[in-house]
Amino acid sequence: MTERERKIGENEALYRTVNERIEDLNQVFGTLTNTMTVVCECGDGACAQQIEIAVEDYERIRAEPTFFIIVPGHEIPDVEDVVEERPTFHVVRKHAGDAADLASELDERT
Repeated sequence: MTERERKIGENEALYRTVNERIEDLNQVFGTLTNTMTVVCECGDGACAQQIEIAVEDYERIRAEPTFFIIVPGHEIPDVEDVVEERPTFHVVRKHAGDAADLASELDERT
């Protein structure tokens, strides 16, 4: 794994951790609206774009440690593939190998 690939993976894992804390804070509101706002989990350390997502979708996507929720167009094709496209967000899957292993290693749910 290159240093660039590692940094991208670490950035994505950091955003995923932020979103886990947001989910904790939004549990009450999520039960009222069935939605929550998360931070884009792309590999760009300067990105702070927000995405509104159904709690059900968030949980489904988070069940897979190699999946990340991003703003459309924020994918990085040499380390991940878009596996789901929605109007307000895309889901990317880390490529098999080191990138996927790092995503799984840094996933606090696994």
